[in-house]
Amino acid sequence: MSEKQTYSISELAQEFDITTRSIRFYEDQGLLRPKRRGQTRIYDKQDKVRLKLTLRGKRLGFSLAETRRLFDMYDADRTSETQLNTMLTLIEEKRGVLRQQLEDINVLLMELGAAEKRCQQALEKVKDDSVPHGATASTTADSTVDN
Repeated sequence: MSEKQTYSISELAQEFDITTRSIRFYEDQGLLRPKRRGQTRIYDKQDKVRLKLTLRGKRLGFSLAETRRLFDMYDADRTSETQLNTMLTLIEEKRGVLRQQLEDINVLLMELGAAEKRCQQALEKVKDDSVPHGATASTTADSTVDN
């Protein structure tokens, strides 16, 4: 069975589990170029591939502008050498950003751990200070019940 040649906006939305509004937004951003039949958008195989690549790029942290730049380069140079070199540069840039974010997250986790430890220590001190000297928390609780 051969693959379908054209798609409606709702077919693509269903296949990629996104809204038709998202598809129209990607069209407004210049990532998709459907043909029109009256008010109806007709998407071809290239639009389907571009939508798939756009969504994959989003998952990898690429902005829509970066994705559009890659599409524009491919459209201008079908050998895709320029596109591939640019993609390699973008990947390295993303990797650097992710490494920095990971380092920032690790520092934040250490700071949260230290704050948590200080809070636990302060809570223990509050509990210790609230119990009368010479009494334990359980005997204090027992005496309040007897009154």
